[in-house]
Amino acid sequence: MTNDKKSRKGFVFKRYETPYRSPFDKIFEIFKELITYTSGDFDEAIDWLRELDKEYKLTTNDYSIDDFIEDLKKKGYIREEIDPDGNNGGMAITAKTERAIRQQALDHIFGKIKRSGQGNHKSKGIGAGDEHTGDFRNYQFGDALDKVSMTESLKNAQINHGIGDFNLSEEDLVVEETLHKSQMSTVLMIDISHSMILYGEDRITPAKRVAMALAELITTRYPKDTLDILVFGNDAWQIEIKDLPYLNVGPYHTNTVAGLELAMDLLRRKRNTNKQIFMITDGKPSCLRLPDGEYYKNSNGLDKHIVNKCYAMAQQARRLHIPITTFMIAQDNYLMQFVREFTYANQGKAFYTGLKGLGEMIFEDYETNRKKRIKG
Repeated sequence: MTNDKKSRKGFVFKRYETPYRSPFDKIFEIFKELITYTSGDFDEAIDWLRELDKEYKLTTNDYSIDDFIEDLKKKGYIREEIDPDGNNGGMAITAKTERAIRQQALDHIFGKIKRSGQGNHKSKGIGAGDEHTGDFRNYQFGDALDKVSMTESLKNAQINHGIGDFNLSEEDLVVEETLHKSQMSTVLMIDISHSMILYGEDRITPAKRVAMALAELITTRYPKDTLDILVFGNDAWQIEIKDLPYLNVGPYHTNTVAGLELAMDLLRRKRNTNKQIFMITDGKPSCLRLPDGEYYKNSNGLDKHIVNKCYAMAQQARRLHIPITTFMIAQDNYLMQFVREFTYANQGKAFYTGLKGLGEMIFEDYETNRKKRIKG
């Protein structure tokens, strides 16, 4: 009876306890969101934090907002800035905070994605690649010796010839299957025209949060891939990943052609076979830069001259085998029709979406594209 009891197994259920988080960690989560919203303005973020503290009691008698600021300094998340005259210019966030913001964006949008060892894309073809699959096959003439699995081969030798008279023949050798891997070069275009904050809707903050998450995904999970980020308004210019938290909308029209020209110029310099453009926009193309440096602008409806230039750029990208995926965060019928024709000219893809779910769609499309287009 006793032995029978000992052999019994069962489950023990315990009450779930939330993992302990220090007062600093709790407030830091909110602070990172506020820094993104305020485009890196530390003072404004702290002002918002103090207001939230009044309403939601974020702090305690033992830990105040001032204590939190001191911890930010000690942990290296903020630094004092000195103006050109040598005076204290206030506090600013550091590269450590920028990285923490990108990681939080990745966690929130794409979930807790574990970093892989080599971080490259897989192809569907099995061959002489460098990513192990766990599957084995018999050795064939021409297979590299470093691909031979010694453990499995020795096991075969023992089975085939016995332990007493050890013998290892070519028939005993097995190699582990591997996958070819290649690289993907992506350009992410972000519309920073004035319409990105019009009508009481903040569209730029979700857009740059998605950009930060995508940047963190690629640099940690696919470090051999490349990601270039550009913004476009009246003109287009490249920005660094570290600039994303500080990105702001300007008093600009939408020069989609300039953005596409810069994107293709960046991709031409890449040696990777696989290239793509992601474009986040909410408005119609309304601006062109003329050869004399002046701007041709028209915000009334869809200007035929500007639209045709966009279609021509889409066709040019198609000839260069660069698919364009447009994430259109507007629902106007005539704009959706423009995007459909633009997408047809490029033979790319388009998603007509609001801000909700934008990040998930971009992540899924990135993963889908690499599976479909990566070649061994």
